[in-house]
Amino acid sequence: MRFTWKRWTICTISVLLIFYKTTDIGRSEAHQKTGLTGNSRARSTRLMANGSDTPFGNGLSDLTDLGGEWKANATLVTMIRKDILRFLDAERDVSIIKSSFKPGDTIRYVLDRRRTFNVSHTLHSLLPEVSPLKNKMFKTCAVVGNSGILLKSGCGKEINNHDFVIRCNLAPLNDFADDVGLRSDFTTMNPSVIQRVYKSLRDETEQENFILRLQQLNNSVLWIPAFMVKGSERHVEIVNELILKHKLKVRMAYPSLRFIHAVRRYWLANKINIKRPTTGLLMYTMATRFCDEIYLYGFWPFPKDANGNPVKYHYYDTLKYRYFSSAGPHRMPLEFNTLKRLHNKGALKLTTSKCTYT
Repeated sequence: MRFTWKRWTICTISVLLIFYKTTDIGRSEAHQKTGLTGNSRARSTRLMANGSDTPFGNGLSDLTDLGGEWKANATLVTMIRKDILRFLDAERDVSIIKSSFKPGDTIRYVLDRRRTFNVSHTLHSLLPEVSPLKNKMFKTCAVVGNSGILLKSGCGKEINNHDFVIRCNLAPLNDFADDVGLRSDFTTMNPSVIQRVYKSLRDETEQENFILRLQQLNNSVLWIPAFMVKGSERHVEIVNELILKHKLKVRMAYPSLRFIHAVRRYWLANKINIKRPTTGLLMYTMATRFCDEIYLYGFWPFPKDANGNPVKYHYYDTLKYRYFSSAGPHRMPLEFNTLKRLHNKGALKLTTSKCTYT
């Protein structure tokens, strides 16, 4: 009797082990399948998840291995667009519009909710009546970052040939046209650029240089994140006054108060543990709304290229950046690794070498 009971117990335990192992295998297979074909909420967390910002594989040479011939994955592009729409609609959030506020209204800063400022008449007069991207759709878009990896790339003609070109932080173009192109349809400018590059526009020479740069925009969109932290509104106000005074042909846009937080929530939902999204990542996320194919240039958050040659942080200056510092506001290598995976899946095209466009 004791032997029978012991044998029955062993059989029962064996059956339970087989059951749980089978269930676990089934869950594992289902987990893999939902990576691109499951429901949107499960799918969104598996499109590109890898939380490490440490270069993987064999280092920088591995990061430049973009998987041979690239082909756009229209199905994945559509899927990502729909997934992002659960967090933000770039057509609406790309800019607040005139009807959103009136002069004198109080706004809380995006990154410092304890502090506020009042909407000036100057700012209100430059707010667009409707979103600058309302009902827009483009076949190909270029998002141009500012890494020194662009130097000697010869990518200028290829960039110019895209249907819509997005540029970051009002980077200079004329002296680097062969590598970065000249076309600009949408240009971002952090208020810190006014202080760092144009010395707060305190003298006439800097004002003239700044005005000349804005004239090159040729009635395209200038996107200024004006409501981030206290102090930036002073520089934004100076810029706005110059635009009105000199009747510059530029269409202004100022992102909604929720834009940067919504973008961050999307990437966190996808297990990409960014701190604050870089301008480049913001622009890629925005571009998914109105671009069928997105091409990235000038994205390279490393001090050396794959061959060990030094790469400038910006192609146009000598500014330094500690890419792997935990003290900075961004996690650039993590973002790059994520974009590389999206490149390999066909969601975007990441160019980190010379262009061969003819």
